[in-house]
Amino acid sequence: MSANSAEPGAQVDVVLVKAGRTKIRYPAELLGDDGTHVTVRAPWAGEGVRDFGFVRFEPGDVFTEHYWRDRWYSVKEVRAGDGTVKGWYCDITRPAVRSSGELVVEDLDLDLWRSADGTDVRRLDEDEFAESGLTETDPEAASAALAALDELETLAREGGFDSLLA
Repeated sequence: MSANSAEPGAQVDVVLVKAGRTKIRYPAELLGDDGTHVTVRAPWAGEGVRDFGFVRFEPGDVFTEHYWRDRWYSVKEVRAGDGTVKGWYCDITRPAVRSSGELVVEDLDLDLWRSADGTDVRRLDEDEFAESGLTETDPEAASAALAALDELETLAREGGFDSLLA
């Protein structure tokens, strides 16, 4: 069995790397991996409540997270503890790498939020992206990141991520 062929239900550690350092690591349940698209489910891994003003992530929330080995983003469906969909939080990242029980993703600072009803679509952290210096140090990656954000925003405004996540 190869490192990428774990059975659904297996545990994997999601490792979010930012600027060369591990930002967060948390256990998740593997829901599927077709060789390109990896899906995991995990409870909110942050400490306490994170209030963005437009959504709150809090203990009891459950994230169904979609990662790709050939795309520059991840899409995370966020549900409250009672199962109500809060929305989708999207991270702009380098393509995911899965091996040895880990799913490693490099965060490129840009994010997108889409509320459950689709009335609130917002680009996030563009200032952090500009400050990161990626456009100077790796212009190809910066271009891919911006194109990924544009793609996700278009999907979010045109009805959501159903076709992407199917």
